[in-house]
Amino acid sequence: MTILLSTLNARYTHASLGLRYLLANMGDLQDVTHIQEFVIGARTTDMAEKLLQSKPRIIGFGVYIWNVEETTKLVALLKRVAPEVVIVLGGPEVSYESSEQTIVQLADYLITGWGDVTFPQVCKQILHGPKPLMKTHAGVQPPLAELTMPYSLYSDEDIKNRTLYVEASRGCPFKCEFCLSALDKTAWPYDLDLFLGELETLHARGARLFKFVDRTFNLNIKSSLKIMQFFLDKLEAHPEDPVYAHFEVVPDHLPDALKEGIKKFPAGTLQFEIGIQSFNPEVQTLVSRKQNNEKAAENIRWLCENSHAHLHVDLIAGLPGEDVASFARGFDRLLELGPHEIQFGILKRLRGTPIIRHTQEYGLVFDPYPPYTILATDRIDFNEMQQLVRFARYWDLIANSGRFAHTLPLILRETPFANFMRLSNWLYSTTDATNRIALERLAVLVRQWLVLEGMDEEAAAEVVRSDYAGQANTKLKTQAVHKQAVKEEKQAVLQGEALSSLPRRQARHMAS
Repeated sequence: MTILLSTLNARYTHASLGLRYLLANMGDLQDVTHIQEFVIGARTTDMAEKLLQSKPRIIGFGVYIWNVEETTKLVALLKRVAPEVVIVLGGPEVSYESSEQTIVQLADYLITGWGDVTFPQVCKQILHGPKPLMKTHAGVQPPLAELTMPYSLYSDEDIKNRTLYVEASRGCPFKCEFCLSALDKTAWPYDLDLFLGELETLHARGARLFKFVDRTFNLNIKSSLKIMQFFLDKLEAHPEDPVYAHFEVVPDHLPDALKEGIKKFPAGTLQFEIGIQSFNPEVQTLVSRKQNNEKAAENIRWLCENSHAHLHVDLIAGLPGEDVASFARGFDRLLELGPHEIQFGILKRLRGTPIIRHTQEYGLVFDPYPPYTILATDRIDFNEMQQLVRFARYWDLIANSGRFAHTLPLILRETPFANFMRLSNWLYSTTDATNRIALERLAVLVRQWLVLEGMDEEAAAEVVRSDYAGQANTKLKTQAVHKQAVKEEKQAVLQGEALSSLPRRQARHMAS
């Protein structure tokens, strides 16, 4: 083995699309190139040992915001024990503000931006000469038609146990300043017939979970309809063995033709990730986000009322120009529309994004360490921001988990954000924790909160008991939950994270 391609994925169930693109386009170096993926949290020495077993000459690392700290430690260790191995970096985290980063200083070479063409070129120069004179190489962006698609490189193990990432296009025409896609000039589509042919092959091999990484799936409705029809045809032909598709959609662009297609998907087969981010028009203007709020709200409501799609809608706290009261109004407005999940995100300063231009005027203070989370603004002080961070965590545990479906309306009532914030603050003062809260303890805490809010103790116990979390307090349910937890833990040890036939929350939505 001469060349290793590696990265640290956030979870076992994530298979790196980027590494497979690199391998697919290695040309005559493909036979001496291999992928070796890890999961964050693995021991640095164990990863180094595995990487060096095949005595590679070159190791290329994909570096992202979630793995840069651990990858830095790994690269530092490799340069100590095997300094002769050439380290080449790539990925969004090291493509901008590169010179100040420790990991870049440790590595031999860096490729910024697209690596599909440039990485094999650099590898050839390293192996066969003349050696590259420059440390940093700007990645060449070729026409997509010149790239080899990587989907045949998904292994049978990937297909069986992991979500398969696919893309019908690259880039984004929008300029939202908190997103790296703001740097793209436009969106570039792949040849749709060739792409669907690749999906056909994956489906024939047994693939059923497809997550599209396209930033704007519904940008070109003609293409969207054709892709959706591919999945509808599979669902009609094999209703007993359904496919599942995840798309990121623009919220204010849902013409009737697309609605008609969406309505045909049965429950548990379609998920939309919808970025609202903020309902405040002034904030949207500040961050160059163009969005028709009324149309977006109308479309989300329509999807909730007229389709079986599972809706995961995003809001971002900490944007310049937005205070807690403005965010709260947006949160309550979104909740009223009825999406299945509200992903409460906290602004992060991704390297290279234009959001940094607002730093001085709006008092943006970011954590200097990954993931560079906003700590304070001129509208939200540090203490308030930490309250929002805890709100987001508890919201995920209580609301997004679906375990408190009957109890949640009693918590939220007529002022959802304010009431859940009070619960969040109480939970933190009671537990001093935002994670590692056992399900049974959380159920007890929620019941206690309802009583503190004036609810009859027996009525509170009954409503919590009616939910999954409350049922976990019974002896029989506790045993079942424990057995399932043990089973899942064993599976996780064997293969990282065993994947059910559907993503967990989507499966729950289908069952309901």
